[in-house]
Amino acid sequence: MGSRPTEGLLLVDKPAGMTSHDVVGVARRMLGERRIGHAGTLDPFATGLLVLLVGRVTRLLPYLEGEPKVYDATIRFGTETDTDDRTGAPVRAAEVPAEVDVRAAIDGLTGELTQVPPRFSAKQSGGQRAYHAARRGETLEVSPVSVIVHGWAILGWRGSELDASITCSGGTYIRALARDLGRACGSAAHLAELRRTRSGPFHVGDAASIDALLAGAAALRPPLVGAPSLPVQQLGPAELAAVTRGNTVPATVGGSRAALTDAEGSLVAIAERHGDEWRPKVVLRDP
Repeated sequence: MGSRPTEGLLLVDKPAGMTSHDVVGVARRMLGERRIGHAGTLDPFATGLLVLLVGRVTRLLPYLEGEPKVYDATIRFGTETDTDDRTGAPVRAAEVPAEVDVRAAIDGLTGELTQVPPRFSAKQSGGQRAYHAARRGETLEVSPVSVIVHGWAILGWRGSELDASITCSGGTYIRALARDLGRACGSAAHLAELRRTRSGPFHVGDAASIDALLAGAAALRPPLVGAPSLPVQQLGPAELAAVTRGNTVPATVGGSRAALTDAEGSLVAIAERHGDEWRPKVVLRDP
């Protein structure tokens, strides 16, 4: 009997200077598995939590619980850049605002917001990405997006820089928040530092460093931890055989969706309710 394929969830603490794709490449080499996806990228200058899905677990991406996102950000006042972060060229300068004005502006950037993505972003319009147009010196009009900023926690002030922890929905550009905060308080600002500390149930404190990954010391986590809010139904032998063949089984727990496991508690499938039965949508086990 062959060995079971390498699969699971891998948490990595991305260092500055590496792209998210670079980290995926390292994981592929070290794990010997080509099928590795991610649940949200980080800009190269940013650090922190990357959630990687390994092997057949890549199929779970639509069901992975990845919110809220939490970031530690440093926002630098006085200059706005064309990328909205420290890597860009200055496009506007202004006086550093008073703390009271910044706090008032933060209130207006909390809750449900309509956010204009940065010029240098992966957003598309007319079949091209915004950053491709920006690199040609063009401005691509991209549609505003709806995001939710659950809250800001001010961690400290250092001269012209504000340190804050920001809790938000997926798809929120922290760079754009920094830009808009500067404008809202009558100044100019850009994102100087960014670190993702949390994504849904995952925390950066549980992530492996890139050195640990290179040393082969990064442990895979069971896929079930990626969907902690789903009701769990344990399958008997006959039900297990049915589910691995894509067949329905009787539902004995409530909800519109469930995690189906074997007797050891390992995730076999994610299923959706169809009447009084579970219909497998993603199956992680061979018949």
